[in-house]
Order: sequence, then C-alpha cells, then structure tokens
Amino acid sequence: MTMTRRLPLTGLVLAVWVLGGCATGRPYGNFVATSAALDQPALAAQATRQLAALWPPARTRFALTQPAADTFGAALVGQLRAAGYAVQEAVPAAAAGSPALGTAPVDPAAGLTSEALPLHYVLDHDAGTDLYRLTLSVGEQSITRAYLAQGGTVRPAGAWVRRE
Repeated sequence: MTMTRRLPLTGLVLAVWVLGGCATGRPYGNFVATSAALDQPALAAQATRQLAALWPPARTRFALTQPAADTFGAALVGQLRAAGYAVQEAVPAAAAGSPALGTAPVDPAAGLTSEALPLHYVLDHDAGTDLYRLTLSVGEQSITRAYLAQGGTVRPAGAWVRRE
C-alpha cells in the first residue's frame, strides 16, 4: 500500500476514535476523600465567586445534573443559593419512584425553563503531584482550576481556565 492509499484509512480511524470519545459518558462528582486536607466549603466559595463573575446571580438559574450528596456538592449548592442563584438539584432515583437504589442524573430539560443552565462538577486529586483539580461545567462551557496541597493547606496553583 502506498502512503496516499493509507491516508484516508488513517483519517477514518482517527475520526472514529475521536467521535467515540465524545459519545462516552464522563464521570462527574467528588473523587476526593472527605478526610483529605482540603477545605471543600472554602473551595465551593471560590467556585461560586468565579461563577458569579461569569454568570450573574439573580439572573441565572442552574440545574445540577448530578446528586450533590458529597461535602463539596452540598457546600456548592448552599453557596450558590446564598449568592442569589436559583438551583435545581438532581433527584435521587429512590425519591423519584425508581426501584433502583442509588441516584440518577436529572434531565436538565425536564421541568425547567429555557433559562436554566445545566451544571456539573468534577473534583479530583492526583496523589503523585498532590494537585487537586476542580472543573465546573455550565452548559457547553467549563472552568477549571488546579490547587496544590502544601503544609496542610490547599492554595490555587494557577488561574481559572475557561473553555467555551
């Protein structure tokens, strides 16, 4: 096979690989142990301040698309409401009448006005570098910030990064 004949096949394989990554569901939630040296309510307060700088409170409604049963999620919902946001929380599957145990994500379009923005978060930790990462996704946009654990405290390791 010549190089020109392999190129379309290589392009097709790459396209299938990239689109396959888009079709898989991403895990959302808090992947940090509660016993970690991370002040999660303070992290939620910083996240709320950044959201307020980008999406104005009292004019923005959020639909949390995942249960906020963890420390960070509960603090984030409380901070958002205190800042003036309307927040619709995800309903646990058992409370929604589902026979399955656990929780189910909320369909952001179900029962919401067109102004509600779907919101989900990922809080995770890399033990090798002691970096924590917080990503908040609002609709099709996301903001991310890294934090570094040093001496029992966690400090920002950089600025917020926004992906549109």
